[in-house]
Amino acid sequence: MSWKTALDQRIGDGLPRLTWLRDEPLSRHCSFRVGGPAARMALPTTAEELIALDGLARESGARLIYLGNGTNVLFPDEGIDAVVVVTTEMKDIRREDDASLVADAGASLSRLATEAWRAGLTGLEFAHGIPGSVGGGVVMNAGAYDGSLADVLDEATALFPDGVRTLKRDELKLAYRHSLFTERPEAVVLRARFTLRRGDGAAIRARMDELMARRKASQPLEYPSAGSFFKRPAGQYAGRLIEECKLKGTRVGGAEVSEKHAGFLINRGGATCADVLALMEQIQKTVFSATGVTLEPEVRIVR
Repeated sequence: MSWKTALDQRIGDGLPRLTWLRDEPLSRHCSFRVGGPAARMALPTTAEELIALDGLARESGARLIYLGNGTNVLFPDEGIDAVVVVTTEMKDIRREDDASLVADAGASLSRLATEAWRAGLTGLEFAHGIPGSVGGGVVMNAGAYDGSLADVLDEATALFPDGVRTLKRDELKLAYRHSLFTERPEAVVLRARFTLRRGDGAAIRARMDELMARRKASQPLEYPSAGSFFKRPAGQYAGRLIEECKLKGTRVGGAEVSEKHAGFLINRGGATCADVLALMEQIQKTVFSATGVTLEPEVRIVR
């Protein structure tokens, strides 16, 4: 019996209310809009449901891949023989005390910033407009405009193979696009607690609006992409290096280096994962040849 048949039966018996999809196109669940089918996909609504699913899947020998909003990931054209667990239905945000918010993994960072503003709390303005989820944001220590989650993250609760643990900020190894969870991909963030400061609501809203205007002016938001494709090299900017190498507008199939922001690889229509990877490699080779700088993808490439 295959793991799929065994797990279908166990899910039906043990988690009958779980949304459980077969051969679901991954292109529907990532911002690049590319990727073949996931053998199985689940959308748990609570941490308890996710924990139960995780146990059943591991006992059945299934490969597990966790996904939030899918804004920093690239899936293969042929799909994946795995269970993709999408956390976007786990989206509760609640105020814990005068200066703290607790958010489930699937809550969007933009919504978290909005909830902070509504509560009169400052510190998350940079997250307004970041399309990712809280869980993915914690994993990658998401940031923009000189701010990052490391500045406000107090603790994260995660499921590890040996159980659920709550880790304080100094245990999370937060650095540029890095955390303990990039070292421990077998763990999944369930929720996070953010400690903020009291602020002026009008000033908070003005800063959020200012940053959103900057995003719209400088980023190709009208096309599918995964945001900034490459990590920022030490002392450099990936987009600037790519632009200096005259790669703006370079295309492979439906994938293109944005004319608006060279750090973005966009899907102009009909792009495949193979197109994006070929364009990535062309950029890396060209930039390294011209500057000696190796560009490392920020986007998570699922094989």
